[in-house]
Amino acid sequence: MYQRILVPIDGSLNSECAVQEAIRFAQFHHAQLMLVHVLEDIHYFDMENDINYAELMQSAKDSAWRMLDKTAASVRQAGVEVTEKLLEAGGHRVAHVIVEEAAHGAADLIIIGTHGRSGFSRLLLGSIAEGVLRVSPVPVLFIRAGNK
Repeated sequence: MYQRILVPIDGSLNSECAVQEAIRFAQFHHAQLMLVHVLEDIHYFDMENDINYAELMQSAKDSAWRMLDKTAASVRQAGVEVTEKLLEAGGHRVAHVIVEEAAHGAADLIIIGTHGRSGFSRLLLGSIAEGVLRVSPVPVLFIRAGNK
């Protein structure tokens, strides 16, 4: 049933738990994992200071690729086929970028880590995972750190 599973990663413990669950899921369903990381726009800095924006973005991209490559290596080591992709938000919400990639990559399922916040902290901080769930045309599986 599930042949292509998209897994957004961000380097967090929740993300790592989602990858581990996705590996088990992929092994069971003989599916391929599609790892993605969304690079958010950096506009918190005063560009009039001596900050080299291009250098800062390149550093962020390099770091993201290292994370993607390391995670993909662990997926391959588990015997699961994997692709990896670095996406840029380009002014869009991260959740929408993830869902758009799932649609373009023909994903059958999205497995995403979540913090499981509730109440005021959820209202204040929002949730990328919840945003994905709201707009995704495919099933979404939430994984919380510590739930194994």
